[in-house]
Amino acid sequence: MKSILFVGLVSTMMFAQPSAPTTYPDGELGKMVKLGEEIMLKTDTHPLTKDMVGNKLNCASCHIKGLDGKPGTADGIGSFIGTAAVFPAFSKREKTVQTLQDRINNCFMRSMNGIRPIVDTPASIAMATYITWLSQGIPMNMNAKAPVSEKNFKKWVSGQKRMAALIKKATHENYLNGKNLFEQKCATCHGMNGEGIATFPPLWGKNEKGEWLSYNTGAGMSKLNKGAAWVQSNMPLAQGDTLNDQEAVDIMLFVNAQERADFDLKKGLYPKEKMGYYNSNVHEEHHSVKSNFKEFGLDLEKIKTGK
Repeated sequence: MKSILFVGLVSTMMFAQPSAPTTYPDGELGKMVKLGEEIMLKTDTHPLTKDMVGNKLNCASCHIKGLDGKPGTADGIGSFIGTAAVFPAFSKREKTVQTLQDRINNCFMRSMNGIRPIVDTPASIAMATYITWLSQGIPMNMNAKAPVSEKNFKKWVSGQKRMAALIKKATHENYLNGKNLFEQKCATCHGMNGEGIATFPPLWGKNEKGEWLSYNTGAGMSKLNKGAAWVQSNMPLAQGDTLNDQEAVDIMLFVNAQERADFDLKKGLYPKEKMGYYNSNVHEEHHSVKSNFKEFGLDLEKIKTGK
């Protein structure tokens, strides 16, 4: 049940799904692709990005490695294959048309609980170059509705709607069931306290130093319906489609009720004189665990305690 943000999905128009490329481009372009791949595997420790990450996640925590070991090549929601083919794309969250670099960089504020990289810096270019490389052979098909590619667009949207309907009816019993399911199906990889084990990412809480371990309340995974749809598509162990709707909802009701960092948009941005232009029409945004539950008409304390 690796955490995440939600970016690209595999495009399938009237052709079979292509696999990830196996040969890097020549010269400097190939070096940039490899740099982007390395950053996505080591985002929280790589010299170019570690100072912009505020937790213990990397891009591959959400964009799961395929059998080739490359981030974002596993099938399901979160695959990078085909992502570049839908950009530029309109984002309801930012209320602007976003570039691929914009979309990647915004994840740092949310899923990475950190600071947004500056567009056209080496890290930003490298990550976008890697994702673009994975989209070779896929026709351009810009998405006017969301920064999501074709293959899983309907699955992503319909999944969120189905999950939302169940979430609005949630009770303390669903929370308890989610806790039990987490302990049975998820804790082996993610720890009984959501702390993560080995390469499996943490899902909530702080370490002994008081540092946040996982995504904040502005991340896509923190939204109850989005988190449930992603988990159903990808977990356990990148297999996906082993949980029914109610199980996915109950698990994420439990996970997202746990302690995590609040989201304040302004804290995720460098000062304007350093950052330059920020491509968004939204400049104030705040979220907490409590407000994410309230969005679905739920009282957080009542869900957790039954009182």
